Amino acid sequence: MSERTIDAAGRGSGPYIRRFTGFQRTLHIMVIVSFLGLVATGLPLRFPFAPWSRSLVDLFGGPLAAGVIHRLCAIITFGYFLAHVVQITYRLFRVEGPKKLLWGPDSMVPQPRDIRDLIQMFRWFFGKAAHPEFERFSYMEKFDYWAVFWGVAIIGTSGLFLWFPTFFARFMPGWAFNIATIVHGDEALLATSFIFTIHFFNVHLRPEKFPIDTVIFTGRATTEYMEEEHGLELERLRAEGRVEERVVEPASRAAYLWSVTVGFMAVGLGTVLIVLVLWAIL
Repeated sequence: MSERTIDAAGRGSGPYIRRFTGFQRTLHIMVIVSFLGLVATGLPLRFPFAPWSRSLVDLFGGPLAAGVIHRLCAIITFGYFLAHVVQITYRLFRVEGPKKLLWGPDSMVPQPRDIRDLIQMFRWFFGKAAHPEFERFSYMEKFDYWAVFWGVAIIGTSGLFLWFPTFFARFMPGWAFNIATIVHGDEALLATSFIFTIHFFNVHLRPEKFPIDTVIFTGRATTEYMEEEHGLELERLRAEGRVEERVVEPASRAAYLWSVTVGFMAVGLGTVLIVLVLWAIL
């Protein structure tokens, strides 16, 4: 399959290396479903006078149905965010400890190396340096992670203000709801623009990934992929003698087809939504 696959994570020589756990892949599916639902039902509120706004609302069955879908997707968002925080807390105090989780090679916390990698990447753009090699997470992936983490916190908190105004009005001034409305809409628009352009390009559309990278769906990638995308991590695993414990079987044909289908659907829907945003703005 690896010789003919359109999946970047399945190209080249094996064996396959496990990159993401089932828990991480499940959370990402929840992110995709909830985010697409939130954006599709929220854009008509952000651009109520856009020529496509009414049609998009009607597609969901009208304003009331769209509101219900938006809130259901919000519940999914709170669910995966809480599950992730609980997992991080458990790993922090019971498994890895603060030093390894917050500053080790597997950490998502930005480190000095990320700044050096960013500078080297820009130098590589102009042919002045070699392409940087990355550990488990590159600076691009860390930026994506923290953008989503803080975005969910900000959009979620402001959304709760708008969802339960009577409750929050008991102890919050009226102007707080005006701020919540602005923050909720603008931060959501910022997240939409980033995810459907920068994130899609880095993950799926840059030449070495085009047309799709399903590693987050299957959780595995070929050794060649790992050498290209996360060479330092693979080198570290080899030095520690831990490669064998990460070797897994290739994804089944059904899992491959499911992953590719979901990936293309997500990219396609995201592209349509960002086009609608540009249509409304321009």
